[in-house]
Amino acid sequence: MDKIVDQYGNPIKSKQLEQRQSEAALSMLGGLPSTFGEDPSQGLTIPKLVNIFREAKTGRIEQMANLFEMMEEKDGHIFSEMSKRKRVIQTLDWDIKPPRNATKDEIAHAEWVKEVIQDLDDFDDLIIDLADAIGKGFSAIELCWERIGNEMLPCRFEYHHQRLFTINPDKPNEILLRDGKSGQELWPFGWITHIHKAKSGYLGDAALFRVLAWPYLFKNYSVRDLAQFLEIYGLPLRLGKYPGTATDEEKRTLLRAVLSIGNNAGGIIPQGMEIDFEAAAEGSEGPFMSMIEWCERIQSKAILGATLTSQADGKSSTNALGNVHNEVRHELTVSDGKQLAKTLTAQLVFPLLAINKSGITDFRRCPRFIFDTEDADDVKAYSESIPKFVDMGMRIPADWLHEKLKIPKAEDGEEYVLKQETKQLNEGTKLTALSRQDDIDDADRVVEQLETTTDEAMTGLIDPVRKLVEKVESLQELRDGILELYQELDHTQLGEQLERAMLAAHLLGRFEVSDGD
Repeated sequence: MDKIVDQYGNPIKSKQLEQRQSEAALSMLGGLPSTFGEDPSQGLTIPKLVNIFREAKTGRIEQMANLFEMMEEKDGHIFSEMSKRKRVIQTLDWDIKPPRNATKDEIAHAEWVKEVIQDLDDFDDLIIDLADAIGKGFSAIELCWERIGNEMLPCRFEYHHQRLFTINPDKPNEILLRDGKSGQELWPFGWITHIHKAKSGYLGDAALFRVLAWPYLFKNYSVRDLAQFLEIYGLPLRLGKYPGTATDEEKRTLLRAVLSIGNNAGGIIPQGMEIDFEAAAEGSEGPFMSMIEWCERIQSKAILGATLTSQADGKSSTNALGNVHNEVRHELTVSDGKQLAKTLTAQLVFPLLAINKSGITDFRRCPRFIFDTEDADDVKAYSESIPKFVDMGMRIPADWLHEKLKIPKAEDGEEYVLKQETKQLNEGTKLTALSRQDDIDDADRVVEQLETTTDEAMTGLIDPVRKLVEKVESLQELRDGILELYQELDHTQLGEQLERAMLAAHLLGRFEVSDGD
């Protein structure tokens, strides 16, 4: 195997392609880290959340990763909005584009990579797993290579949770694999690590879920308070009274009776004690729901950039405003697609070529993975404006117009739609070409072709007249009959044939002048 280098020019050890770095790291940790079972969302408070984020700034992101997982699992609104944003990328068409001014080999390399990726069964799952970085800052997928014939291809993409990694405190944008010590650098060509920039900052600060953690916390407070309110709403206040001589055991008995009487509708208490029923608990769920709805609106804005693509309040939601919000969401999709395509180019497309094609060392000439995030422009608007621009003398590339309107180009040998005038011109050209095939006089040839093509049309016009002549008994009847018959005769086909013949004669004349005849 030729010498292999990564996109930065660093040499790759070929033996590493046949191993999995995560297996060695987990064995050094003695299996999965103990932090895998922790749930920092339980009893989450403001000081606790601040401490979790402070640890992440120093590179210890295990607790933050656990919190982010539980946020998405416990909060249905976060899960729903994040699912929309991640899965829309999975629906996008994609392509592998060769570099500009590509050579034949570079074009062939792009086609080969596209074919390989199309044959990967779990490529759609890879897109979803990499999109996990949108909320959590980064996503790490381990590449499992396998030799198939003469090629080394990825046979599996293994997702690893963010808590299996740490951040290099000396290089706050470098991801390290936890090994119980200071961490291991990730092997080149062994991982696809997608770092998503939701906001500027070091890796431990740039996750979108850091923004969502605060409304998540405040929403939990309101949900807890609402549950407590609903538990006692409508129930009377039960007040137990005991004499001053009551023992501790008698007091506990009275308390148990007070707490259980609301559910059991009955109970016993020692003689001399009383239970009074005061007014039922009053209030409204409105303040709690207002806080919950406010938190969810903030979450929608942070994830999708707007609220009307996820919920409608019946007041401010209009079709026009909803379309504006949907445009904002589309802009996020474009941004997500560009970031993810950049990662796939550097960490999937280039490794495939560097390993399997000799002499691939310059990343600048690597084919690019791209997502099609553009909407087809208004066909009607272009159909009206383009002809006007052409009449003004503008030279508009056909490739650009095909790309704008998302209309595929016809392949060689494939039938395509022609303008009517162009169709007639082509047929006239065919007549002219036939007239040049032998030594027959050109004009006679055109006449011969015209007779052949107009036979059916002429028959359709002459036959009704012939039948009329055979039936009438006077010239007056013949004249009147012809006038009536004229309205029923269809001369469209004959007119088209004569028009084509005139065009052919015109082209023949121009050809003979240019040919010197």
